[in-house]
Amino acid sequence: MSLTVSAAAGQCSDDFADLRWEGGKARFAVELADTFDERAMGLMFRTQMPQFSGMLFIYPEPSKVSFWMKNTLIPLDMVFLDQTGLVTKVHENTTPQSLEAIPGGENILAVLEVNAGLTRRLGISVGAQMRHAAFDQGGAAWPCE
Repeated sequence: MSLTVSAAAGQCSDDFADLRWEGGKARFAVELADTFDERAMGLMFRTQMPQFSGMLFIYPEPSKVSFWMKNTLIPLDMVFLDQTGLVTKVHENTTPQSLEAIPGGENILAVLEVNAGLTRRLGISVGAQMRHAAFDQGGAAWPCE
């Protein structure tokens, strides 16, 4: 499945995250969470999110990350990415308001949260690549053009 949103091909912006994988491509309108406070708040207390939207958590450097769903009211899929923009883990269908830890693994630079079920429906899995301005373009798996 593929989603096309009008934008100049290959251009990166903070407002969109492009993903590609064997057999598909998608573009998500994203809100950035790139400060400690923004990452701590995440998508808490929201009751809905548009279908091809999400939140992109960016860390200052690759690290071990873990999430929980405290005060998060909508089920989500979480896409964990390394410093090159390569998807290393996908966690599907989180449980709203759960305090259970959701480990993302080591060396994670970014995490994309989208509506639950969307990653499976589109076919996004480990090995997919993200294009976004947050990744060092010199080492990006899918650099901006």
